[in-house]
Amino acid sequence: MTLIDRDRAVVWHPFTQAATALPPLPVVSASGSWLHLADGTRVFDAISSWWTCLIGHSHPQLVAAIASQAARLDHVIFAGCTHPSAVELAEQLVARAPAGLTRVFYSDDGSTAVEVALKMAVQFHAQSGQPQRTRFLALEAGYHGDTFGAMSVGDPADFAGPFAPLLWPVSRIPVPVVNGDPLRADVDMTAALAALDLLLAKKGDSIAALIVEPLVQGAGGMRMHTPAFLQAVSARVRAHGGLVIADEVMTGFGRTGALFASTHGGLQPDLLCLAKGLTGGTLPLSATLATDAIFAAFLGPDARRALLHGHSFTANPIACAVALASLRVGEDESLLERAAALHAFYASFLPQLQALDGVRAVRWLGGIGVVELHGGGYHDAQKSQQVRDACLRDGVLIRPLGPVIYTMPPLGSRLADVERAWQVIATALECHT
Repeated sequence: MTLIDRDRAVVWHPFTQAATALPPLPVVSASGSWLHLADGTRVFDAISSWWTCLIGHSHPQLVAAIASQAARLDHVIFAGCTHPSAVELAEQLVARAPAGLTRVFYSDDGSTAVEVALKMAVQFHAQSGQPQRTRFLALEAGYHGDTFGAMSVGDPADFAGPFAPLLWPVSRIPVPVVNGDPLRADVDMTAALAALDLLLAKKGDSIAALIVEPLVQGAGGMRMHTPAFLQAVSARVRAHGGLVIADEVMTGFGRTGALFASTHGGLQPDLLCLAKGLTGGTLPLSATLATDAIFAAFLGPDARRALLHGHSFTANPIACAVALASLRVGEDESLLERAAALHAFYASFLPQLQALDGVRAVRWLGGIGVVELHGGGYHDAQKSQQVRDACLRDGVLIRPLGPVIYTMPPLGSRLADVERAWQVIATALECHT
């Protein structure tokens, strides 16, 4: 039996309709920005394997860090124990994070990093004398993960429909989406801010926190907004006593051209969620960073005042060690400069695609380049799927978000490989739109 046959017999794939999906790619190895298939062909990983592979697959320094740590300490319970890699990683994250974030709570993936932040926000207010603050604000078309709290604050239409009766109420505010370069765009925020002001006037005293994906809403279609909008909504929520949660699971570690997207707009969040690129895409690990003020609200003689949350593999030593290695490699190999080079390429190339009949808009930021097609919802975007299939035949892996086609390659990719990938995409667009 082939690998595909064996897979079909026993595996249930994520975000996949098994009745209609094409067979999965039989990936047997990977190096740099390339996936190697069972038949020997190579495929350019233009989406960093779900936005995780920050530098490149099987980077030697990351592989060495995993092996070295595994030989010393593979795992230890993190309730009542600590270890050097977890402490050093927390120190390094605090040193790099937006000002004021001083405490690091580890968990396993982006969804749980968000769940932790939501629980921290509610419990913080309850233990600070404001137990009525249990409502969250979120942006329309947001996505924050697939656990129940994360689904609640996400926009459930496409991903969480069957579970809607189980999700808690969340207030959503419209987003003035921009195309082109969001760092240079000027957009009318009047309507969006008026809607927020009205909501805060009615429910401001009940708001626990605003949660945002800074500048780029990933799974919602790589929708982009300006730093000015981020600043304005955050200031208004804070003025009414709410916290600000920055979900940088996707945007963190250089994807937008800054180490954290929050810094583009000078945002200093109260809580910061990290995952995906944290370990360079090698192992599951996430972190929720908090301020000293939030941490202090959980202190006291009663154990019930603590954050009673944890995971079996919290702060796994091997994952922490490879995260440290990823931070070092990111600086040694100038990933922010590489993101700037990708940004410049997108700025020169993507506007040319705007002239194609099927293209509605283009936008870009850092290592993220986006083409949005006309028509088609998330689950029925036939044209973008035809583009995906054509690209794969030419050795480029993309995974459209409905009518949105994008690339977010490993930041260690050769610029020539990214340029070729977009030539392939452009050809496919010309043929199928």
